[in-house]
Amino acid sequence: MTLLSFALSFPLSLCAMADDLPLRPVLDLTRALIGRRSLTPDDAGCCALIGERLQRLGFTLEWLNREGVTNLLATYCADPAAPAPLLILAGHTDVVPTGPLDRWSSDPFQPEIRDGVLYGRGAADMKSGLAAMVCAVERLLADTKVRGTLAFLITSDEEGAALHGTKYVAQVLRERGIVPDYAIVGEASSHLTLGDRIVVGRRGSLGCNLRVLGKQGHVAYPHKADNPIHRLAPALAELVATEWDQGNAQFPPTSFQVSNLHGGTGANNVIPGEADLIFNFRYCTESTADELKARVFAVLDHHGLRYDAQWWHTGEPFLTRHGALIAAAESSINEVCGLSPEHFTGGGTSDARFLAPLGAEVVEIGPINDSIHKIDEHVRIDDLERLSAIYEGVLRRLHGTR
Repeated sequence: MTLLSFALSFPLSLCAMADDLPLRPVLDLTRALIGRRSLTPDDAGCCALIGERLQRLGFTLEWLNREGVTNLLATYCADPAAPAPLLILAGHTDVVPTGPLDRWSSDPFQPEIRDGVLYGRGAADMKSGLAAMVCAVERLLADTKVRGTLAFLITSDEEGAALHGTKYVAQVLRERGIVPDYAIVGEASSHLTLGDRIVVGRRGSLGCNLRVLGKQGHVAYPHKADNPIHRLAPALAELVATEWDQGNAQFPPTSFQVSNLHGGTGANNVIPGEADLIFNFRYCTESTADELKARVFAVLDHHGLRYDAQWWHTGEPFLTRHGALIAAAESSINEVCGLSPEHFTGGGTSDARFLAPLGAEVVEIGPINDSIHKIDEHVRIDDLERLSAIYEGVLRRLHGTR
């Protein structure tokens, strides 16, 4: 019986009674990481904990910290004369705020096990993924001399501005001429059960802070004012009704969504002098950011608006075509979970958007995402060792044995 199968047969009832579970190494590390209050962009010592374990395996640690963000790049190469292929295991230690503590069933930074489920902030997004990756590599290197290079890229700036984390490290790699062959991001990608879905692409994200300018005045004298809300309304209606594209076989159509709308001084008898609108495009490969901007400007100009537009662009869409990485992921998931995973391109953005432009095949494989960013975030204990086995299977298929 393998270590994994023995661990999975261990009674879950004992998990709730014992703090020391030597046959649950992923659980132990996940709990240790959850116990560190790493609210973005504070790493709270998570990378140091992981780095110590990787260093004992022979990894070389490089700290690329920037603007208060912790970035760990850890690399392992058994034969420097043969560094290819390069596979990056990527993830983040930072978590989102907890929300009201009185709505949590237990302290979000004191991991608690109830009925075979581990609760705590970051349990699914994505401290369990990081723990599963580390433990997978520990098992791999215990009995295998891998070919090529393994690397961990871990940041504390994914849930926040995402300017000084993976984005920055990717730029460093680009400047060094380092081109990864593969990258696995440990984001929570599964839908209803572990392994039922892998993320093979992401939509692009384009947003805008739009200020429509008018002229303030008294509501009783509208001819002496210019109401920016009135001017914005028909233009906004056209933007909402626009079909931006029809999507394609890999991506849903591009969507336009308003997240904030504000106008007025607070007084009920004053026509405001300006109105503010914040909107976002999640766009597929059928559109480009420049095309979307031009179409928005055309609508605004058609309706005669005076405006100021401040755009932000946080990532281009990308798609990993079927190749060695996806094949290895499918085979490993099928072996561990008995499933053929759906290929998914929906959801929000992730740090995969910074790795794909480097030229890597990129997939996201992780636990069930139902509880991410929610009160009582959690992960199933049974899924922890199985997730680690999936990662190990992918690594063995891509890096082989020499």
